Amino acid sequence: MAGQGDVAGVTDRVPEVPGEAGEEAARKVLDEVGDPTQGEVQLPNRPESARLARRLAHSVLQLRWALPLSLTDNAVLLVSELVGNAVRHTGAHTFGLRMMRRSGWVRVEVRDPSRGLPCLLPVHELDTSGRGLFLVDTLSDRWGVDLLPCGKTTWFEMRVTDH
Repeated sequence: MAGQGDVAGVTDRVPEVPGEAGEEAARKVLDEVGDPTQGEVQLPNRPESARLARRLAHSVLQLRWALPLSLTDNAVLLVSELVGNAVRHTGAHTFGLRMMRRSGWVRVEVRDPSRGLPCLLPVHELDTSGRGLFLVDTLSDRWGVDLLPCGKTTWFEMRVTDH
């Protein structure tokens, strides 16, 4: 994949600016890091990777698939939550991001080498953390975890209206 060896450096260069400059940056990030619709994109286990994953997801959802902005915003938030969990809880050197679209659905997967299962915890009004899976459960139509021989894939799916 193009730029695969420079993934860590790309996280520092990806702006989160909407508009024309943001569209050019979105195209550039897909070219430099890889397209998660074409195969799994490997990201470094760094907090900055959540930003990169958000840019990748936004690029795909808006530029490639032209989905409604409200769905894009929710999906980007959920990508950030799954990536944040992978960064905080897995101890992996890298993790993978993949996005798929089929009739009526969008699916996002984050794969990591840990077999530790994420837990959906009760959320209380004053909680300052632990809301990630609550958001995934609330904003997605379905989500789950697939155990693999060496790790797991945490995924969510959202319904989309095909035109």
